[in-house]
Amino acid sequence: MDGITLFGVMLLVGGVGPALLAVVIYNRLVGLRNRFKNAFAQIDVQLRRRYDLIPNLVQVAKEYLRHERETLEAVIAARNQAAGAVRQAAADPTNSAALAGLAAAESTLAGTMSRLFAVVESYPELKANANMMQLSEELASTENRIAFARQAFNDAVMVYNTGRELFPAVLLAGLLGFAPASFLEPPEECQREAPRVSF
Repeated sequence: MDGITLFGVMLLVGGVGPALLAVVIYNRLVGLRNRFKNAFAQIDVQLRRRYDLIPNLVQVAKEYLRHERETLEAVIAARNQAAGAVRQAAADPTNSAALAGLAAAESTLAGTMSRLFAVVESYPELKANANMMQLSEELASTENRIAFARQAFNDAVMVYNTGRELFPAVLLAGLLGFAPASFLEPPEECQREAPRVSF
């Protein structure tokens, strides 16, 4: 090769190499971000399942807990607030404020559900009701699914955050619009003790 051709090849490789590296980094980060968005979609499915079960549970309890109206209304209000928060978070799981809002709404819902189950404990006829037992079992199953989905989401967020912090991706992640993702923490009540929904 003559000197001009060699210089041209070196110039081409020097310009294409970094551009190719940027494309590879970008594509990897897109894949990792889509993985944690998909993981959030699984949480969304399970939370919506729980939100659909709660009104049925309240309806069965309402027949027995006529003088506990305030507790029942608080559960429905907390459920509606959490359902709104999950819609916001599902629209953009990269939004840390939406995830924080969902965590706060879930904490409120967990607190009101705990109060409801504490009240139900003092009504043996309600505890023995077949519909209540079935709904409680479904709710307990859903709580387990939510916990597994939350763990999968947090694992995917960790992989994404690690991928964007590793060299050389760390040099380009911010420039390419890949902000750090937030974990979805369980409600504080759930961290202290597992929800008791069986009768």
